[in-house]
Amino acid sequence: MSRLRIFSDTNPDAPDFTSHDGDEIARELAKIGVRFERWQASQPVAAGASQEEVIAAYKADIDRISAERGFTTVDVISISPDNPKKDELRAKFLDEHFHKEDEVRFFVEGSGTFYLHIYDTVYGVVCEAGDLLSVPEGATHWFDMGVNDPQFCAIRFFHDGEGWVGDFTGEKISASFPGHDELIAGK
Repeated sequence: MSRLRIFSDTNPDAPDFTSHDGDEIARELAKIGVRFERWQASQPVAAGASQEEVIAAYKADIDRISAERGFTTVDVISISPDNPKKDELRAKFLDEHFHKEDEVRFFVEGSGTFYLHIYDTVYGVVCEAGDLLSVPEGATHWFDMGVNDPQFCAIRFFHDGEGWVGDFTGEKISASFPGHDELIAGK
Protein backbone atom coordinates (compact mmCIF):
# COMPACT_ATOMS: atom_id res chain seq x y z
CA MET A 1 0.00 0.00 0.00
CA SER A 2 1.30 3.44 -0.94
CA ARG A 3 2.03 5.67 2.00
CA LEU A 4 3.44 9.02 2.95
CA ARG A 5 5.29 9.85 6.14
CA ILE A 6 6.43 13.39 6.84
CA PHE A 7 9.29 13.92 9.30
CA SER A 8 11.27 16.83 10.67
CA ASP A 9 14.77 16.35 9.28
CA THR A 10 16.06 16.35 12.87
CA ASN A 11 13.58 13.73 14.17
CA PRO A 12 13.61 10.61 11.97
CA ASP A 13 12.05 8.45 14.69
CA ALA A 14 8.64 10.12 14.85
CA PRO A 15 6.71 11.18 11.73
CA ASP A 16 4.56 14.30 12.08
CA PHE A 17 2.10 13.00 9.46
CA THR A 18 1.21 9.60 7.99
CA SER A 19 -1.29 8.67 5.27
CA HIS A 20 -2.20 5.67 3.12
CA ASP A 21 -4.86 7.57 1.16
CA GLY A 22 -3.79 8.27 -2.44
CA ASP A 23 -5.77 11.50 -2.73
CA GLU A 24 -4.39 12.80 0.55
CA ILE A 25 -0.84 11.83 -0.48
CA ALA A 26 -1.29 13.71 -3.77
CA ARG A 27 -2.58 16.83 -1.95
CA GLU A 28 0.27 16.89 0.59
CA LEU A 29 2.93 16.38 -2.06
CA ALA A 30 1.41 18.99 -4.37
CA LYS A 31 2.14 21.57 -1.64
CA ILE A 32 5.86 21.07 -2.36
CA GLY A 33 5.52 20.80 -6.14
CA VAL A 34 5.62 16.99 -6.28
CA ARG A 35 3.18 15.14 -8.53
CA PHE A 36 1.67 11.88 -7.31
CA GLU A 37 -0.95 10.02 -9.31
CA ARG A 38 -2.14 6.51 -10.01
CA TRP A 39 -2.40 4.81 -13.38
CA GLN A 40 -4.12 1.69 -14.69
CA ALA A 41 -2.68 -0.44 -17.48
CA SER A 42 -4.66 -0.57 -20.72
CA GLN A 43 -3.80 -4.27 -21.01
CA PRO A 44 -2.44 -6.93 -18.64
CA VAL A 45 1.30 -6.81 -17.93
CA ALA A 46 2.86 -10.14 -17.02
CA ALA A 47 5.71 -10.34 -14.52
CA GLY A 48 8.97 -10.16 -16.45
CA ALA A 49 7.33 -8.43 -19.43
CA SER A 50 9.65 -6.82 -21.96
CA GLN A 51 10.28 -3.08 -22.02
CA GLU A 52 8.13 -2.82 -25.15
CA GLU A 53 5.20 -4.68 -23.51
CA VAL A 54 5.38 -2.49 -20.39
CA ILE A 55 5.48 0.73 -22.40
CA ALA A 56 2.60 -0.42 -24.62
CA ALA A 57 0.40 -1.11 -21.58
CA TYR A 58 0.82 2.49 -20.33
CA LYS A 59 1.21 4.25 -23.68
CA ALA A 60 -1.65 6.75 -23.25
CA ASP A 61 -0.35 7.98 -19.87
CA ILE A 62 3.27 7.94 -21.07
CA ASP A 63 2.33 10.04 -24.10
CA ARG A 64 0.31 12.45 -21.92
CA ILE A 65 3.13 13.04 -19.41
CA SER A 66 5.76 13.24 -22.16
CA ALA A 67 3.74 15.86 -24.05
CA GLU A 68 3.04 17.89 -20.89
CA ARG A 69 6.64 17.86 -19.67
CA GLY A 70 8.70 17.58 -22.85
CA PHE A 71 10.19 14.16 -22.15
CA THR A 72 11.88 12.59 -25.17
CA THR A 73 13.14 9.31 -23.73
CA VAL A 74 11.33 6.60 -21.77
CA ASP A 75 12.78 3.35 -20.51
CA VAL A 76 12.05 0.58 -18.02
CA ILE A 77 14.26 -0.41 -15.09
CA SER A 78 13.75 -3.69 -13.25
CA ILE A 79 15.44 -4.86 -10.08
CA SER A 80 14.87 -8.28 -8.55
CA PRO A 81 16.30 -9.96 -5.46
CA ASP A 82 18.65 -12.04 -7.64
CA ASN A 83 20.12 -9.03 -9.49
CA PRO A 84 23.91 -9.22 -8.96
CA LYS A 85 24.18 -5.39 -8.90
CA LYS A 86 21.30 -4.78 -6.46
CA ASP A 87 23.59 -3.77 -3.56
CA GLU A 88 25.65 -1.46 -5.76
CA LEU A 89 22.53 0.19 -7.20
CA ARG A 90 20.92 0.56 -3.77
CA ALA A 91 24.05 2.25 -2.40
CA LYS A 92 24.17 4.67 -5.35
CA PHE A 93 20.54 5.78 -5.00
CA LEU A 94 20.73 6.01 -1.16
CA ASP A 95 23.07 8.99 -1.22
CA GLU A 96 21.23 12.30 -1.15
CA HIS A 97 21.27 13.93 -4.58
CA PHE A 98 19.36 16.13 -6.99
CA HIS A 99 18.90 16.29 -10.73
CA LYS A 100 18.97 19.02 -13.35
CA GLU A 101 15.63 17.73 -14.65
CA ASP A 102 12.51 16.33 -13.04
CA GLU A 103 12.83 12.71 -11.90
CA VAL A 104 9.64 10.95 -12.93
CA ARG A 105 9.02 7.30 -12.10
CA PHE A 106 5.99 5.09 -12.57
CA PHE A 107 5.94 1.80 -10.65
CA VAL A 108 4.67 -1.10 -12.75
CA GLU A 109 5.30 -3.68 -10.02
CA GLY A 110 7.05 -3.99 -6.68
CA SER A 111 7.87 -1.01 -4.48
CA GLY A 112 10.47 1.53 -3.45
CA THR A 113 10.65 4.63 -1.25
CA PHE A 114 11.56 8.13 -2.34
CA TYR A 115 12.71 10.45 0.43
CA LEU A 116 12.38 14.13 -0.45
CA HIS A 117 14.44 16.52 1.69
CA ILE A 118 12.72 19.88 1.30
CA TYR A 119 14.00 22.63 3.65
CA ASP A 120 13.79 21.10 7.15
CA THR A 121 11.32 18.35 6.25
CA VAL A 122 11.71 14.81 4.88
CA TYR A 123 8.83 13.24 2.97
CA GLY A 124 9.05 9.44 2.80
CA VAL A 125 6.87 8.26 -0.10
CA VAL A 126 6.44 4.50 -0.47
CA CYS A 127 5.52 3.92 -4.11
CA GLU A 128 3.96 0.67 -5.26
CA ALA A 129 2.48 -0.73 -8.46
CA GLY A 130 0.29 1.91 -10.12
CA ASP A 131 2.00 4.95 -8.53
CA LEU A 132 3.64 7.80 -10.44
CA LEU A 133 5.91 10.22 -8.61
CA SER A 134 7.53 13.30 -10.11
CA VAL A 135 10.36 14.86 -8.11
CA PRO A 136 10.99 18.45 -9.26
CA GLU A 137 14.30 19.51 -10.75
CA GLY A 138 16.72 20.55 -7.99
CA ALA A 139 14.82 18.85 -5.13
CA THR A 140 17.22 16.93 -2.89
CA HIS A 141 16.18 13.34 -2.34
CA TRP A 142 17.28 9.72 -2.16
CA PHE A 143 15.71 6.40 -3.09
CA ASP A 144 15.66 3.10 -1.21
CA MET A 145 14.60 -0.14 -2.86
CA GLY A 146 15.16 -2.11 0.33
CA VAL A 147 17.80 -4.56 1.45
CA ASN A 148 15.81 -7.72 2.14
CA ASP A 149 14.14 -8.50 -1.19
CA PRO A 150 14.39 -5.50 -3.51
CA GLN A 151 11.92 -5.81 -6.33
CA PHE A 152 10.43 -3.27 -8.65
CA CYS A 153 9.81 -2.48 -12.27
CA ALA A 154 9.48 1.22 -13.10
CA ILE A 155 9.09 3.39 -16.16
CA ARG A 156 11.57 6.28 -16.22
CA PHE A 157 11.20 9.55 -18.14
CA PHE A 158 14.07 11.73 -19.40
CA HIS A 159 14.49 14.92 -21.38
CA ASP A 160 17.49 13.55 -23.27
CA GLY A 161 19.18 10.24 -23.95
CA GLU A 162 21.79 10.71 -21.22
CA GLY A 163 19.60 8.89 -18.67
CA TRP A 164 20.00 9.03 -14.90
CA VAL A 165 22.50 11.66 -13.77
CA GLY A 166 22.62 12.64 -10.10
CA ASP A 167 24.45 15.51 -8.43
CA PHE A 168 25.35 14.27 -4.94
CA THR A 169 25.19 16.60 -1.94
CA GLY A 170 27.64 14.68 0.25
CA GLU A 171 25.11 14.72 3.11
CA LYS A 172 24.59 11.42 4.94
CA ILE A 173 21.04 12.17 6.13
CA SER A 174 19.66 8.99 4.56
CA ALA A 175 21.48 6.87 7.13
CA SER A 176 19.43 8.34 9.98
CA PHE A 177 15.96 7.67 8.50
CA PRO A 178 14.06 4.38 8.53
CA GLY A 179 14.72 2.47 5.31
CA HIS A 180 12.26 1.12 2.79
CA ASP A 181 12.02 -2.24 4.56
CA GLU A 182 11.10 -0.53 7.84
CA LEU A 183 8.51 1.73 6.20
CA ILE A 184 6.70 -1.08 4.42
CA ALA A 185 6.73 -3.10 7.66
CA GLY A 186 4.93 -0.17 9.30
CA LYS A 187 7.76 0.84 11.62
